[in-house]
Amino acid sequence: MKHGRLRFLVGALLPALVLHVVFVLSPYGQAFYLSLTDWTGVAGEARFVGAGNYARLGGDSLFLDAVRNNAVMLAAVPLVTIALGLFLASMLHLGGRDGRRGIAGAGGYQIVYFFPQLLSLVVVAVLWQFVYNPTNGLLNGALRAVGLDGLTRSWLAEPALALPAVMAVLIWSSVGFYMVLFSAAIDAIPKELFEAALLDGASGWATFRSVTLPLVRDTVQVAFVYLGIAALDGFAVVQVMSVGPGGPDGATEVIGLSLYRNAFTYGKFGYASAMGVALFFATLTLALLALRAGRKERVELA
Repeated sequence: MKHGRLRFLVGALLPALVLHVVFVLSPYGQAFYLSLTDWTGVAGEARFVGAGNYARLGGDSLFLDAVRNNAVMLAAVPLVTIALGLFLASMLHLGGRDGRRGIAGAGGYQIVYFFPQLLSLVVVAVLWQFVYNPTNGLLNGALRAVGLDGLTRSWLAEPALALPAVMAVLIWSSVGFYMVLFSAAIDAIPKELFEAALLDGASGWATFRSVTLPLVRDTVQVAFVYLGIAALDGFAVVQVMSVGPGGPDGATEVIGLSLYRNAFTYGKFGYASAMGVALFFATLTLALLALRAGRKERVELA
């Protein structure tokens, strides 16, 4: 009986394992190998250059600009998105005196906030291109309508404003999803905890800080990992929205865009693979650090 169950498990898992190796692990292995060559994407034997491609990354000023911009996005996009998502989710639960029952029409608000998730990032980027248009865009038009003509700008053409404008789009497109996610996490908190806080005379902020936030910490941690990965990418929005793309003057350059340009414009597939491997390890490190920090907090709480 035991051997029959073992054969069944092996027969069930082996096809999935083979598919995983062929379609997931194998491309990773090929990318790692190509990063050690000077392959140009043309059929033929690639010359092995070892760590030469990685050494070039440190002297590539455009790649360093991309690393800097991705670091700024990593610092801003997850924190702002999570803060807004938690704020909106909490506001939807302040209608009841127990601190948990949703306000009237909370479901409708969630649908409205979630709406950007129904659009692909490319569509979102195109829409926001029209919003940021310096001549007849919605943003400058609104500023002119209220007499603030002096604040109108070429939002995507000024180096100091281009990256914040792109980050604003990433945040806008993501915050609705995480608001719904945090709302579901708050709904899962036992009602008795909110009632106990209310009986103790805790204010709304004290209840959020002492009850809500600690009990949605795991959800916030997962959100940070996903948003961090999105911030280390940013390719689709930058490709569509930015001047250049990646401009002006590299102000919106990101690693994914440098990778794409080197591979499909310059034919430097080996060098582009080295960028991809560097991005892979940066993303992996971020996820491991976030998960480790979350586990450490749980151990300390225990």
